[in-house]
Amino acid sequence: TKQGWLFMIKIYPSIIAADYANLGREITNITNAGADAIHLDIMDGNFVPNISIGPDLVKSLRKYTNLPFHAHLMVSQVDYFIEEFAKISDLIIIHVESTTHIARSLQLIKSLGKQCGISLVPSTHEDVLDYLLPFIDQVLVMSVNPGFCGQLFIDSQLTKIHNISKKIALLGRNIDLSVDGGINDITAKKSVANGANSLVAGSFIFGENKDYTDRIMQLKN
Repeated sequence: TKQGWLFMIKIYPSIIAADYANLGREITNITNAGADAIHLDIMDGNFVPNISIGPDLVKSLRKYTNLPFHAHLMVSQVDYFIEEFAKISDLIIIHVESTTHIARSLQLIKSLGKQCGISLVPSTHEDVLDYLLPFIDQVLVMSVNPGFCGQLFIDSQLTKIHNISKKIALLGRNIDLSVDGGINDITAKKSVANGANSLVAGSFIFGENKDYTDRIMQLKN
């Protein structure tokens, strides 16, 4: 049923919005609340105007959950980071805007035995994916300009999500179509209606409510 299909939406909490003083506990709590993976925003202060966490901190968090780690590399010289994060992550997401030789970077991720994803900032057209879709496991559509949590969803990205969904369907591959930025109960519905099958959420989950199970189930449904 349609309702049953909607229930299969996967939720990847972004710990950029979590309590950094208690990250281990936060990860345990969202694991118990029904999260499907942990989304790690890795920022270098260059590709995006913010600095977040590095591989040593991520490695220290591994013991708090059995969920997959998704390392979202928002960094300029992405190839320098891939090998380190491959040691501690299950999926590595890189930005098509971060390197001239995107296919080579994807091959590097695959050679290290990891799943790979591609992320697009709002200004990047989805046609850039046409020759890359056969090689990747996830497309991550940024519905805000990356760098900070708590931004408002950019509605123009819904058309991009819809168009990418059609590209994936035509290809016939099982590619995760995820949306990241400004996700709440309203924008989640819009994203799923346009073909998304997973959602990255930060502020909506880790906000004042603190009922992580309730928040995750709102998004799943």
